[in-house]
Amino acid sequence: MKSSVQNLRHRCARSRTAGFVRHLLLFLLCIGPARLRAQTSEPPAPVPILTGNAGFFTNVQNGTSQIVSEVNPVVLLPLGDRWLIETRGEFVGDFQPKWGNGPYGGTVDKELDYLQADFIANPYVTVTVGRFLTPFGIYNERLYPIWIRCLQPVPLIFPIEEGSSNGAMLRGGFPLNSAVNMNYAIYFSTLTTTNGIDSDRSLGGRMGFFFPGPRVEAGMSWQKSLQDERTNAFGFHFAWQPNAVPLNLRSEYARSYQGSGYWMEGAYRLSQVNFWQHAMRRTEVVGRVQQFFLGHASWGGDSEYELPWANAQEADFGVNYFLRDGLKTTVSYGRQFSSAGDFNLWTVGIAYRFAVPLGRTE
Repeated sequence: MKSSVQNLRHRCARSRTAGFVRHLLLFLLCIGPARLRAQTSEPPAPVPILTGNAGFFTNVQNGTSQIVSEVNPVVLLPLGDRWLIETRGEFVGDFQPKWGNGPYGGTVDKELDYLQADFIANPYVTVTVGRFLTPFGIYNERLYPIWIRCLQPVPLIFPIEEGSSNGAMLRGGFPLNSAVNMNYAIYFSTLTTTNGIDSDRSLGGRMGFFFPGPRVEAGMSWQKSLQDERTNAFGFHFAWQPNAVPLNLRSEYARSYQGSGYWMEGAYRLSQVNFWQHAMRRTEVVGRVQQFFLGHASWGGDSEYELPWANAQEADFGVNYFLRDGLKTTVSYGRQFSSAGDFNLWTVGIAYRFAVPLGRTE
């Protein structure tokens, strides 16, 4: 009897041991491949991207019609984790009636906006060499692409900040405290006279302060010309996106040897309107007021800077409708008042944004 009890105990112990071993093996089989995948998997390698925008617009200014077609391809080529090559070209066809109501004719302007190499030195500094957009104000770098801008006509003071530089730049940002982040850009540009990639010899920079809580940014820009008149240019910018409403408020002021002025713009997405919600959430209304004052070099409408011929004021209103992601139609009306004459500006068109990976994304 005693022997039978001992045998039964041995069998139970072996059964429990075998069950433990089976459960352990199942556990190892489950976690083994997962651990192996976690140890061997790596983040996908970045691939080159072809992106940019294209558009077709009809402008009527002071009774003269103009057809503009524009393509801005952008290529992004990452090299490892710290290097990025990026470039953007600009192809703009400008066509007007040759005489009266005759056939349209014109030219296609081609320009290399930037071709730069970026090295991410650390989380706070990126080193850029090559041809880059001049970091003066915010419109030239952030708002100029036809897909991004809310009104197709550029501000009157845009020629003051427009342009690209050939040289080197340091840029980045870092938090000053929990409520304020600072961003900056410092650059030096060399003189280049080659058509399509020309630049002036200058130095300058931009500094901005972003407040994440109220979503406000304010900043300033400075530029020193190192050729010809060796003049200075100054600029200030302000942007606000309220948390409570889908509204973008932006403004800039610039002063230079060529002239000075300001613009203020507001864009409101009608997504909070309760009727026709499907259409309203795709609709954006925009308004802009601006003013320009003649400088020393802009009298007579200096063709080099494409600034107004006289002191001018302008008010613009527009509507954008987003047909789908990456495709929008736009219409705007403006009225300019100046001593050189008052006139209307109409713009109707369509803009398309594209993005295509040039490699495997898995």
